[in-house]
Amino acid sequence: MSASVQKTYRPETRLVQSGTLRSPFGETSEALFLTQGYVYDSAAQAEKRFKGEDPGYQYSRFANPTVDMFERRMAAFEGAEAARATATGMAAVTLALVGQVKAGDHVVASKAMFGSCRYIVEDYLPRFGVTSTLVDGCNLDSWREAVRPNTKTFFLESPTNPALEIIDIAEVAKIAHAAGATLVVDNVFATPLFQSPLALGADCVVYSATKHIDGQGRCLGGIVLASQKFIMDHVHILLRQTGPSMSPFNAWVLLKGLETLAVRVRRQTDSAATLAVALAEHPKISRLIYPGRPDHPQAAIAQKQMRGGSTLVAFEIDGGKKAAFRFQDALKLVRISNNLGDAKSLITHPATTTHQRLTPPQRAELGISDGLVRVSVGLEHPDDIVEDVLAALETV
Repeated sequence: MSASVQKTYRPETRLVQSGTLRSPFGETSEALFLTQGYVYDSAAQAEKRFKGEDPGYQYSRFANPTVDMFERRMAAFEGAEAARATATGMAAVTLALVGQVKAGDHVVASKAMFGSCRYIVEDYLPRFGVTSTLVDGCNLDSWREAVRPNTKTFFLESPTNPALEIIDIAEVAKIAHAAGATLVVDNVFATPLFQSPLALGADCVVYSATKHIDGQGRCLGGIVLASQKFIMDHVHILLRQTGPSMSPFNAWVLLKGLETLAVRVRRQTDSAATLAVALAEHPKISRLIYPGRPDHPQAAIAQKQMRGGSTLVAFEIDGGKKAAFRFQDALKLVRISNNLGDAKSLITHPATTTHQRLTPPQRAELGISDGLVRVSVGLEHPDDIVEDVLAALETV
């Protein structure tokens, strides 16, 4: 589809049709270009290709037709000018942040984020002279108060992992821009189907494509999406020279995943809402968190910036770690795994898995108690999921 025509199509259509490059064979499904390098017609063409004077591919660490199709489709879906695919979601986060800063700069980030993201901000960047301040992401004043003259970028995820807090992206973007900084948003939990950070004012959005984009537990991947200028200034060269590139095979798998993303995520979200209803008044649950419910602490913000709830439900079981472990071990259908966004329903205990590196006071500050579990709802029949969870709760 041409860019001018593409804009008239709805997101679900763009997920299936956008970005396709066809070879002279005219294949229906996107081709897998499993190649390391490319052949030039002449030495002069090779020279021009490396100077950027001749369009085409040079080396699959830089670019590849299958990876290019994935990037184009994601950019069309997200409403971004440009995108760069990466080997993993954490590679995407790292590129988006590291590419913007240098020694002496400052980063502001929400405290509530995935453990590996927190490592990049708190432990990795300071090795190179980049300082950081972690804030309560839901408190807009805390973002304002954290700004310094050398602040270069803000970073947040919304909904947050694992307590599913909703941060006001539009308002945080205004604060960042007023300070001369950019805003990077990890949009994994919402998916581009239900939330559009760039339209809300963010400068860059990142995804672990491993999650909902693949959606079937097959491969790893990540992607950075932003304006053409942001990508060329902060991401393109760093990706090219350091090499955290997506493989053509993974790009092909993820292209196939995109074709069914809307169908999968809507079904999973409906089932997650059904599970939340079933657990809302359960006597063994002291706290239920689901962004699609009116009793969510940030329900008004969720309604403003999200077009759907979430495929994830978090809840706190009375009895702490012992009860949470007993509950997980009693499940028959829902599997114990720290992954999410899969076709299979998965559950994890954040305090001992994804956020185990945090100290107990740090976890408590983020609402990650020893009794908190996070369920990623899959594509099984919702009644089977609910029955499995309720039966397991009877053992606690």
